[in-house]
Amino acid sequence: NKLSREDYRRQKDLEAARKAGTAPAEQDEEGKDINPHIPQYIAKAPWYIDTGRPTLKHQRVQNKETEEKPAEKWYSRGLRAGPAATKYRKGACENCGAMTHKTKDCMDRPRKTKARWSGQDIKPDEIIEELELDYDAKRDRWNGYDPAEHAKIYEEYEKIEEARRKLKSSELDKQSTTELVKKTGERVNVNTKTRTTIRNLRIREDTAKYLRNLDLNSAYYDPKTRSMRDNPNIGKDEEDAVYAGDNFVRYTGDAPKMANLQLFAWQAYEKGNDVHLQANPTQGELLHREYLQKKEKLKDTSKDSILATYGGEEHLNAPPKELLLAQTESYVEYSRTGRIIKGQERAKAKSKYEEDVFINNHTTVWGSFWADGRWGYKCCRSFMKNSYCTGLIGIEAANSAKFAAQRYESNSQTTSSSSTSEKTEQTRTLMEIHAEKLKKSASSIKEEIEEKDINSHLKRKGLGEGDIQLDKKKLKKALDNERRRLNLQMGAEELDDRKRPYNSAYNNKLNTRSAKEAEVTEEELEAYRLKKISYEDPMANYVDDEDKDN
Repeated sequence: NKLSREDYRRQKDLEAARKAGTAPAEQDEEGKDINPHIPQYIAKAPWYIDTGRPTLKHQRVQNKETEEKPAEKWYSRGLRAGPAATKYRKGACENCGAMTHKTKDCMDRPRKTKARWSGQDIKPDEIIEELELDYDAKRDRWNGYDPAEHAKIYEEYEKIEEARRKLKSSELDKQSTTELVKKTGERVNVNTKTRTTIRNLRIREDTAKYLRNLDLNSAYYDPKTRSMRDNPNIGKDEEDAVYAGDNFVRYTGDAPKMANLQLFAWQAYEKGNDVHLQANPTQGELLHREYLQKKEKLKDTSKDSILATYGGEEHLNAPPKELLLAQTESYVEYSRTGRIIKGQERAKAKSKYEEDVFINNHTTVWGSFWADGRWGYKCCRSFMKNSYCTGLIGIEAANSAKFAAQRYESNSQTTSSSSTSEKTEQTRTLMEIHAEKLKKSASSIKEEIEEKDINSHLKRKGLGEGDIQLDKKKLKKALDNERRRLNLQMGAEELDDRKRPYNSAYNNKLNTRSAKEAEVTEEELEAYRLKKISYEDPMANYVDDEDKDN
């Protein structure tokens, strides 16, 4: 039971008084005095024989003569109860004829003609014994074992050793002396009968500890115990070194954990808790684990209380300095067009979804084409997801259907305005109108395909690379457009975020010009470079004081 602080102090004072002789000694059950200088782990009885009173009976030799020894009996093996019967008895085993078991429990070989019908070779009955075993006898793994069986193993090994000695002595008699050659070349005669071998205490291929560092001021080597506790090579890293001293093993693995557990047990015992690591290691492990959990919880609560009082939690959750200052150790060099010349490109953020996966013969992904408020594939301009790609044929069919619908709407409007046109349209059939529309749309699409390849954007060289020839008129027009765009951008910065227009030069061009004209030209790229406000060179606007004076 856990004592209070006051009771624990009184108990310690009483023990000190008994050791000093000022208080009477404690007595056991028989009235004998207990020496107060006996340690607690000797005076305290184990939990399974503890009576709750002070005693030293568990430390004295018990009188074995008074104790009743259990009967050393076991089941009789291989014995039968008397002679066998001469004829088959009713209720006996049909296979062997014994009365002590049934046919399904018979351990004899199944006979072709069983004993019930043959009446021959009837086996005697087995001995059925019912032993009353106590708790320990039922769980004794060696109960019923005959020690005489183990003696046969000794006899077998003794015969093997005797045969080995005879074989060795016969070989020594044949070769009484042997001529050995030393490294120096001297020949000596050695009697092999007197030759002795010594077990190597160290593998000869391994480097000795005292040869790791020949410096006299290095780690001390104890030749008696063959130990070197310190690291012989202090300058090297212990994890990379082949040998880091004997103490390196003591402070790695579970050794520090065991040391901390022992220290916790000592400190807990000094504070009045009944904890003994060797007597009850499970209790010590559980208490130590509970102590660490409470310690971490108290640490978190104290941290939260400090943050709640003084604040500053935002500084703990700040991103790393690389993100704050936008500085890294990786060096990357770019060209004028933005391509990487030297260094490694920054890794793109990975997504959990599959990207750039082309299915059903498509060359673009779903969502690369937008028209009439619907998404589709750019390669065939199909709005049906997971459809098979039809390529240029699908584009021609889609354009023809679109042109036919537009022509049909325009024709319906013109027919309602003039009566003459109505008569001419009524004379023509719908099939003729549709065939004419298909013919016109197919011819226009072929002309457009001849002018521009659909995969020209893949074959096109990078802007700003190679030999560039700029048109002065186009460059002047591009500079005016760039100046106008910058003025609009500077004015949009002063507007509210909700009123700021969506700035996309590509979309504006699509609204005014065709897709072919919407691509960036060399003149527009050069105008963007000339009008660009660069902050890359911090010394670009630097002027020396001497130049100012001059």
